[in-house]
Amino acid sequence: MTPPPIRRSVPGMERKDRIDAFGAVSLVVFGIVLAFNQVVVKLGNGGFQPVFMAGIRSVGALVVLLLWMRLRGIPLHFGKGTVGPGLLLGALFAQEFVALFWALDHTTVARASLLFYTMPVILSIAAHFLLPGERLTPGRTAGLGLAMAGVALVLSGRQGGQASLAGDLAALSGAFGWAGIALTLRLTKLSGERPEVQLFWQLGVSAVLLLAVSPLFGPFLRDPGVWHVAGLAYQILAVASFGFLFWVFLMSIYPASGVASFAFLTPVLSVTLGWLLLGETLGWNIIAALVLVALGLVLINRPRRRAAAVAP
Repeated sequence: MTPPPIRRSVPGMERKDRIDAFGAVSLVVFGIVLAFNQVVVKLGNGGFQPVFMAGIRSVGALVVLLLWMRLRGIPLHFGKGTVGPGLLLGALFAQEFVALFWALDHTTVARASLLFYTMPVILSIAAHFLLPGERLTPGRTAGLGLAMAGVALVLSGRQGGQASLAGDLAALSGAFGWAGIALTLRLTKLSGERPEVQLFWQLGVSAVLLLAVSPLFGPFLRDPGVWHVAGLAYQILAVASFGFLFWVFLMSIYPASGVASFAFLTPVLSVTLGWLLLGETLGWNIIAALVLVALGLVLINRPRRRAAAVAP
């Protein structure tokens, strides 16, 4: 199946075949935002039921997105053949965050991050078969292996915290949902829509689905306080609205597997932030993991060699 042509998301922005300096810096910053979000969600679960919190986040982010579109004069236009993919996109978004928020309530931040951020491996393998021009080369395969080994090292010295098999499997299923979102954005007619419209589908559909199923997961409120509300506001503004909008924008101009590869930074950063903010131990394995992840990213995003010129 050949994906439909992708229109420019922003005037003057062409699709690129590799991650450049702007993309790399943007993805590192976004990784820090997501890493901090793991800690925020973990702490937020003490005040709100996880699935209900995810639903409220989608509602709040949807309001922010609609205000943003109105201020910028962006029409909410649904192209022909995009309703079905849009509903699928929103359902995958809801599944992803039911899984992640519930996982963070039943396992440690480090384990949930490791399993959730196996998404680049899932997406890179799928892209090899489904997305033209994104085949796995020996170098990129080695890069994925190094990055994954680095993430695995994060957990090698951690013995504390509560974990469960159900929580681990939930985090892993969230990774499949996230990879499904990336593929839907590239393989369907949604690829020709603006990032704002793509995000509208994710937030709008997920808000309905998450709030509909949230009663199945217990009381909505646990012991909410000022910091829990502040954390929810951070999720709405920095992650679910402007953060995801920026991620969709990056997906529209850079290779999907290249963008996804930077997700390996987030679990390492999550544990680092856990050390800084929650007093968790930062051992040699974290330093070694950062080195492996950095090397892996270099291999994954190294430009392909052009054919050497024939000597006269």
